[in-house]
Amino acid sequence: MAVPFQTDPARLRARLTDWLAVHDATPGDGPTRWELGEPCVPPGQGYSGELVLLPAHRTGPDGRRVARPLVVRLAPRRFQLYPWDRFAEQCRVVEILGRHSDVPVPPVYGVELDPAVLGAPFVVLGLVDGDVPPDIPPYHMQGFLHEATPAERARMWDAALVAMARIHRLDPGQLGLEFAGQPEYGPAGMAQQLAAYERHLDFFAPEDVARATLVAALDWLRAHPPAEPHPVRLLWGDARLGNMIFQGERVASVLDWEMMSLGQPETDLGWFLHLDRHLSEGVGIARLSGLPDRTETAARYAELLGRPLVDLDHHLLFASVRHTLLGARVTRMIREYELLPPHLVPRIDRYAATLLTRVLVETRDARA
Repeated sequence: MAVPFQTDPARLRARLTDWLAVHDATPGDGPTRWELGEPCVPPGQGYSGELVLLPAHRTGPDGRRVARPLVVRLAPRRFQLYPWDRFAEQCRVVEILGRHSDVPVPPVYGVELDPAVLGAPFVVLGLVDGDVPPDIPPYHMQGFLHEATPAERARMWDAALVAMARIHRLDPGQLGLEFAGQPEYGPAGMAQQLAAYERHLDFFAPEDVARATLVAALDWLRAHPPAEPHPVRLLWGDARLGNMIFQGERVASVLDWEMMSLGQPETDLGWFLHLDRHLSEGVGIARLSGLPDRTETAARYAELLGRPLVDLDHHLLFASVRHTLLGARVTRMIREYELLPPHLVPRIDRYAATLLTRVLVETRDARA
């Protein structure tokens, strides 16, 4: 389900054409000209921000006209999934990774933080062709991953881990990525991330039953802080198959940095594993055969990092806490803004809270 189109299409094309004429010019290289087609909203985009696809052609100083389809991502306006505004920081991360790393990200044509241009800050990205594993219905039910053989699924899962490990091998200090953290919530690491969500319980507004479980889980996480013996790394945040573009069995791009932070790689791996569990066991669907299980995935990721994993159970519980909070917020947004008829609103909040109860019991039992 896509966030509804919030910008007049004709106005967007006109304003963006003018903007690109200025911001795509290379000093000393002469003028460029852009021709933009009819904008549309991708059917599988998420619930925060606004994505617009535009067929486009670029004519360079040499006169060559080349197809350059674009994706415009606008900062959230009505649909605020998170309690913080980090749009500028997200854009900076993608720009830095594209220029100075081997992490596959879309090409960035430019960033505009002045809302006067299109009604909200935005970033213009090059469209990366490929397939994205769907969330609704989950990729365990349909889509290219579902249609693949077990061996192909295993190779795509491994490719996803390899792409994520590229992020975690980077030194944030060397690349100037220290801004990815949120120091207003404490020192970089789990304590900072935990505080960032715990202080905004009222914003996410979980139901009373879910809130009681969340409070119990947060109490456990505070009482059992994870060991964090390794250097702080850039965290993707929303690290999952649904934020990767595949070309065959290769990851062509990683997407969506709204949950970025600084900390231990186990946090991203915990989210990656938990979201896959939610989209299978959590919603009552059999998990696809061929996908490595948690133990196999953890062993492979330790190999990719070149070190043992530390306190993964803590990070898995934290992932479930965050997912329950976001599930509550998403469900309430769908209702309040009438994005779907009432009888079609998916109970993401209840699925997430039920799985959190299970994960909390498992975590306590494992530490008993």
